[in-house]
Amino acid sequence: MVHELSSANGKAHHTDAECRICGQIGLNSILSLGHTPLANALLREDQLNQAESCWPLELAWCPDCSLAQITETVPPEILFREYAYFSSFSDTMVAHARTIADRIRTERKLGPQSLAVEIASNDGYLLQWYHKAGVPVLGIEPAQNIARVAQAERGVRTISEFFGRQIAEDLVRSGHRADVIHANNVLAHVADLNGVVAGFATLLKPDGIVVVEAPYLKDLIDHVEFDTIYHEHLCYFSLTALARLFQQHGLTIVNVERLAIHGGSLRIFAAHSASAQVQPSVTKLLQEEAAWVRNNDIYGQFGARVESLRQSLTGLLTDLKSQGKSIAVYGASAKGSTLLNYFGIGADVLDYVVDRSTIKQGLYTPGTRLKICDPARLVEDQPDYCLLLTWNFADEILKQQSAYRQQGGKFIIPIPEVRVA
Repeated sequence: MVHELSSANGKAHHTDAECRICGQIGLNSILSLGHTPLANALLREDQLNQAESCWPLELAWCPDCSLAQITETVPPEILFREYAYFSSFSDTMVAHARTIADRIRTERKLGPQSLAVEIASNDGYLLQWYHKAGVPVLGIEPAQNIARVAQAERGVRTISEFFGRQIAEDLVRSGHRADVIHANNVLAHVADLNGVVAGFATLLKPDGIVVVEAPYLKDLIDHVEFDTIYHEHLCYFSLTALARLFQQHGLTIVNVERLAIHGGSLRIFAAHSASAQVQPSVTKLLQEEAAWVRNNDIYGQFGARVESLRQSLTGLLTDLKSQGKSIAVYGASAKGSTLLNYFGIGADVLDYVVDRSTIKQGLYTPGTRLKICDPARLVEDQPDYCLLLTWNFADEILKQQSAYRQQGGKFIIPIPEVRVA
């Protein structure tokens, strides 16, 4: 297991990393999580005796453009060519996607002559709703295993490539221009932010709209969501940082919404600056952010709150184990990998992990090496407690696991504060 604890603990120090938006050299450190395995690098049984690759994991922020970001970039070919996360395994995500797809299709009167594009389109969980309504679609998804599923099971035309300026130019030359470009939970994964947003500007029709969702930095800080920090998540956005990024490429954010999904997210709508009509929601949130987004004390306090959370959760688990209680885990998630490895919680306390994804079942978690099983095992074994690492889908999972709970099983929800449900 990887267990290395260190944080900024309120003391500002600088890194020599270069900001991914503005290029400034020298970022202010927020929190160091040591060297950790890649959060989605699940292990086969025959790999359990092999050493795992670990990478530095440090969160910092740029005092110029305000972008929060990790300082290490793992090559995307390692992270994303084969991927274990399928969006359609979450009923919440599928329903969320349908709502926004139906809304955009109706508001913008999209039809057979339109084109809806999604960047990092996963298994077609979102574009399928346009496709079923007769709107032509194009997914761009670098994970080849997932792109195949999107095409075979949902009929979503998919290019298996990393999106950027060059891909956008190639698509335009071949006659493609997008009425809407969706990018849900992808900008956080992108090393070349400027290349991707330049690609948006290139591919988007003059009157088109870009719809981006990304976890919101304010919610991460307020709710101590440190477990969303892992090597795939390079960036953690405020509206201030996003506005700067889009402006650099001739796009203007015209509307913004705050969403509850994923522990708190922003949904932004951007258009070509020449035709942009900015709504009051944008001005209002930018004014709110001005009070905290460049305040180093806010970031320093975050590290101390993470340490307090560690003591609370590990103390509870240790106490339960000393009473002879059995403890399983729900969710072989990337955020779960960060939490377990950073807090040093492993097989000495936890028995196994369950996950709804059949792709993950039978594999083992990185660092902690806990076996991943079908959720049906909770009812079969009836462990006393289950640590819910996919807390962002707590309502959905608690409902799904009603039989386990009715038989006396209890869930431990660790974020934003430890509670038992």
